[in-house]
Amino acid sequence: MQAYDVVVIGAGHNGLTCAAYLGMAGLKVKVLERRPVVGGAAVTEEFCPGFRNSVAAYTVSLLNPKIIADLRLLDRGLAIVERRAQNFLPTLDGEYLLAAEGHTERNIAKLSRADAERFVGFNRELDAGADLLRDLVLQAPPNLTRGLTPRALGELLKAGRLGNRLRRLPTENLRTLLDLFTKSAADFLDSWFEADLVKAWFGFDAIVGNYASPYTPGTAYVLLHHAFGEVNGKKRLWGHAIGGMGAITQAMARAAAQHGVEIETNAAVREVLIEKGRAAGVVLADGRLVRGRAVAANINPKLLYTTMIPQGALDPVFLRRMKGWRCGSGTFRMNVALSELPSFTALPGRAQADHHSAGIILGPSLGYMDRAYCDARMLGWSREPIIEMVIPSTLDDTLAPRGAHVASLFCQHVAPELPDGRSWNDHRDEVADLMIATVDRYAPGFKASVVGRQALSPLDLEQVFGLTGGDIFHGALSLDQLFSARPALGYADYRGPLKGLYHCGSGAHPGGGVTGAPGHNAARAITDDRRWRFLSR
Repeated sequence: MQAYDVVVIGAGHNGLTCAAYLGMAGLKVKVLERRPVVGGAAVTEEFCPGFRNSVAAYTVSLLNPKIIADLRLLDRGLAIVERRAQNFLPTLDGEYLLAAEGHTERNIAKLSRADAERFVGFNRELDAGADLLRDLVLQAPPNLTRGLTPRALGELLKAGRLGNRLRRLPTENLRTLLDLFTKSAADFLDSWFEADLVKAWFGFDAIVGNYASPYTPGTAYVLLHHAFGEVNGKKRLWGHAIGGMGAITQAMARAAAQHGVEIETNAAVREVLIEKGRAAGVVLADGRLVRGRAVAANINPKLLYTTMIPQGALDPVFLRRMKGWRCGSGTFRMNVALSELPSFTALPGRAQADHHSAGIILGPSLGYMDRAYCDARMLGWSREPIIEMVIPSTLDDTLAPRGAHVASLFCQHVAPELPDGRSWNDHRDEVADLMIATVDRYAPGFKASVVGRQALSPLDLEQVFGLTGGDIFHGALSLDQLFSARPALGYADYRGPLKGLYHCGSGAHPGGGVTGAPGHNAARAITDDRRWRFLSR
C-alpha cells in the first residue's frame, strides 16, 4: 500500500497541470494513467511508418499563458508556432476565403464589401466577450451555497466582484455578451454578416466538437469559447506545437516530475475509495490500493460518478444530475499520411503556400452545417460532412519524411451512438472513405496522395482516450452545464460532493480545450483547503 497527499486520476494535460502545481506547493503527489503514455488526448504518436501526428487534440490556442510560464514549459522544450494563415475556406465553385493577418478584410471585401466594413466592429465586440472569459478562466466561478457561513459570504463577495466586472462593460458589450450566451451562432452571425463563407468561418467554431446545428440556441457561446485563446501573446490566433500536442504534455510531465510528482502509466483506476464519507484513495484495476488524503479526478464527471464511486455514497439528487450529464460530440477524427500537398480547385497548386498551413474548413455555409447535423441525427453520419483539415508538417518538418506530409481531419457530424443498434466498429472504414472522398471533391487527387490513415470514431475516442461519448469537452458547453453549473450547482469550485474529492478535468470550469485551467484551479482549491486545515489546528 502506498500513501500520498493527493492522488490524481488521469495524466491528461489537466491532470499533469494539477499535479505540477501541487508538487510545487510541496505536496506528495501520485498520478495514475490508464494508457501506456502520458498526455490523454494531447499526445503525439506514429500512426503510419515514418509519419507522426497529434492523434486526437491537434492545435493550440487556449493553453493559458500563465500556466506556460509557471510550469516553465518553454524551458522544458515546448515551442509553439503560428499558422501563416489562420483559416482557408474553399468552395466547389472556385470561391474561397483566406483569413491571414493583414489580408483578411481585403479578402472578405471580395465576397461582400458590407461584411468587410462590419468586420472591425464584429471583432471589437467578440474581443470584449473573449477578454471577459480570459479574466475568468483561472478563477473558480461563484458557487451556490446556502446559509450565512464564512464560505457563503465568500461566495457572495466573489459574485459581487463578477458583477462589478460586468458593470464596467459598455452597454453595447453587455448586449453582445447576452447574445453570445443565449443565441444560436447562426442568429448571431446573421445579424452581422451576409456572405455565406464569412458566416461559415465563424460558425465552424460554434459546432466544432459540439454535436449541434449552428441554428441551435447556445451555440454562439461555443463560438466565444474558442475565441479566448492566444499564441505567443497574440490574441485569438491558433498555432501548432513543434513535435505535436504531445510536446505540451511531455513538458508538463517533466515539470511535475522535477517537483517530486510520481507518474505511473498502465495504471487504470477501478474505484475511488470512500471511507467515512470522504475520498481516501483509489483502487486500481489490478487490485492495488493507493491511498491519498485527497483525490483529484481528471476524467468526465459522468464516468467518475456513475462508474467509480459507490452510488450509495452520493446524494440521489446529485447522482441524478451526473447520470443526466450530457456528453457526446459529433466528431470523427482521422490522421492521414500524404505523399504530397493537396491542390484545391479554388486555389490550385501543390507547392507549399500560406493556405496549406491554415485550418482548412470544408463547410461553405451555415445551411450546409445544419444539414450535416440533421443527417447525423437521422442517419448516423452526415452525407456531406464538415471537415477541418490542418497540415502541421507545413510548419513542423519533424512529423513526416522529406517531401511528404501529415494531415489531421477533424470531421463533423457523426452520431455518438449509431441509430438502430448499429456499431461503429462495422462502419468506421465506410465513414473514413467518405471523409477522404469529401476532401477529394475540393482538392482532386487528394485520395490518390493518401499513403496511410488512422480513423477514430466516437466509440474509438471513448475506448482509447476515455472520452465518454467521444466528447472532447468532457460535457456539452451548454448554458445548463457552464460556469456555476459545471458540473453542478454547489460544486463549481472544483470540490466534489464528498470531502477530499476534487474535479481537475474539462468537466469543470471553464470546460473543454487544451487550456490547463481546470487543473490549475483545482490545485489552488486543494492547497487552499490544506492551508486552512493547518491554520485551524
